[in-house]
Amino acid sequence: MNPTAPLIPTSSIEASFATEHGEWGAVPSEYRYEIANAVTNSTFIILFLSSSDKCAVHFADAGSIGVNYGRIANDLPSAVKVVHLVKSQGLERLKVYDTDPAVLKALSGSSVKVTVDLPNELLYSAAKYPSFARSWVQKNIVAYHPSTQIEAIAVGNEVFVDQHNTTKFLIPAMKNIHEALVKFNIQSSIKVSSPIALSALQSSYPSSAGSFRPELIEPVFKPMLEFLRQTGSFLMVNAYPFFAYESNSDVISLDYALFRENPGVVDAGNGLRYFNLLDAQIDAVFAAMSALKYDDIKMVITETGWPSKGDENEVGASVENAAAYNGNLVRRILTGGGTPLRPHADLTVYLFALFNENEKDGPTSERNYGLFYPNQEKVYDIPFTVEGLKKYKDHNRPPVSGGQQVAPPVSGGISKSTTGNTWCVANPDAGKEKLQTALDYACGEGGADCRPIQPGATCYNPNTLVAHTSFAFNSYYQKKGRGMGDCYFGGAAYVVTQEPSTYFSLSVCGWQSLGSASFPQDIEEKTREQRGLA
Repeated sequence: MNPTAPLIPTSSIEASFATEHGEWGAVPSEYRYEIANAVTNSTFIILFLSSSDKCAVHFADAGSIGVNYGRIANDLPSAVKVVHLVKSQGLERLKVYDTDPAVLKALSGSSVKVTVDLPNELLYSAAKYPSFARSWVQKNIVAYHPSTQIEAIAVGNEVFVDQHNTTKFLIPAMKNIHEALVKFNIQSSIKVSSPIALSALQSSYPSSAGSFRPELIEPVFKPMLEFLRQTGSFLMVNAYPFFAYESNSDVISLDYALFRENPGVVDAGNGLRYFNLLDAQIDAVFAAMSALKYDDIKMVITETGWPSKGDENEVGASVENAAAYNGNLVRRILTGGGTPLRPHADLTVYLFALFNENEKDGPTSERNYGLFYPNQEKVYDIPFTVEGLKKYKDHNRPPVSGGQQVAPPVSGGISKSTTGNTWCVANPDAGKEKLQTALDYACGEGGADCRPIQPGATCYNPNTLVAHTSFAFNSYYQKKGRGMGDCYFGGAAYVVTQEPSTYFSLSVCGWQSLGSASFPQDIEEKTREQRGLA
């Protein structure tokens, strides 16, 4: 922490960190909040270098960004150049849609972890003939592993919407591929799963009512989830907020779809508030698994993205929106935190896709999901690493007009906010440890003005963690200019768009939308009421 005495007593993290690893002062200031938040949530591995007074911060598997490498195009660079590009961008995970030898050879020794695919066309053979599954694994997996770090096999892709009716072959194929891995004794390092589309859900709104299509539960989802549990694997999910927004732009806020500041929407089923559409989609799948008593299965988002160009009727397809979605998503994943329903879930997300693919069928958007052009130039500039996030801003966000009211909830449960002023308050459900960690950062390295909440000062009462944290968060938020990401704190905070004095009972302190902040009386109870949790 800052060498001067902190204004708010810090948590035990600093002391325990110094005891186990060395002096806290040796940690570069830009890493301290990330480290403190991560220690609380056990999502990082922190190693000190004995020969240096600096530290190296290594992410564990949590909070990981990968990219899909599709190749339905005639103008893409060689696999060797692609691997070089991926590594130069700091991407550590790649997902491909086959087992092309040129790609797997190019990945050899690269340290890039790869997920390969057994195509839908081979599901019948893999399901009917265990010998075929063994041969396929030997030729396409064993021949390259471990120099090529294959970490997962996607058996098929969105099989339930495959026009060739391959659903009945999926589970037997998954089992035979896994048995082949067992035969070669590599089952512990390579997981088997199958990506599902959100169309596999019977219900997805509200998220708490998420359920699988009834006709798929007994023949597919129960045996699949049991297989994933027994093998220690995870469910692969392809989720695209773009599709939901494109079809419902009249009721879904663009800010909600793009991870921008918005008032959020409360799930009437469980009282949880959602601030982005992807979280809501993910939690609908978690709820569907929970309904079948499979709460312990982890999830990987194997595809998500936003097109930079589309046909006239493809609402929202633009370079600006694609940059905002993917850039803010990277920030969302790499800064930690799960979803409202699974706050401790460690999310791995694969962006779709690496390149624009000029030979794909369908609407214009299908050929314009790429992060890069075939000449390896970026379609738009976003970071893929924590280091890159330090300089990232969602520059294309249009200015918010002032003087307007927040629209009431509309059909579909999304509220559209057009207010000019915003404030940052604590999320009472984040937990004491996360709130304390965030409070320490805001009042220390963050530079929030926390003097008014010291014992005996004008805003000390009510003396609760949520009240003090809300004051500190808003001070930090206003000081930073209310920028995107300034009111997150690893999921411990959220933005409100109506002046708090209009719905909070005020004590001596009043809220300000600019400058230093104060906080309202009884904020903990009132905040919970506002969020529908009382």
